[in-house]
Amino acid sequence: MAYDEQLAEEVRERLAAVDGELIEKKMFGGLGFMLDGNLVVAASRRGGLLVRTDPGDAEEVEAQPGVEPMESAGRRMPGWVNVSADALGNEADLDAWVTRALAFAATLPPK
Repeated sequence: MAYDEQLAEEVRERLAAVDGELIEKKMFGGLGFMLDGNLVVAASRRGGLLVRTDPGDAEEVEAQPGVEPMESAGRRMPGWVNVSADALGNEADLDAWVTRALAFAATLPPK
């Protein structure tokens, strides 16, 4: 399954006003959005979003409906969650996830 192009467009619109170098990059079958060299959020090939979050907030973040920790090769990836399309039911939900990802990315040094 390819990533949701409408979701990618909605993310793109939210990131348009962000200061910094924003790059879109196809990766892992999805479309990633990188800010100053750091992957912030991606429209996932599985549907929904891959979202970068503060690893210290994992318990609170992963307790939300439609959210699962990201795993790669059977290992959890701290600071990354998959947010299902169902959990992005309205614009406020998408705004909240993009805002959360941007807030954490702002704490990272540019690459």
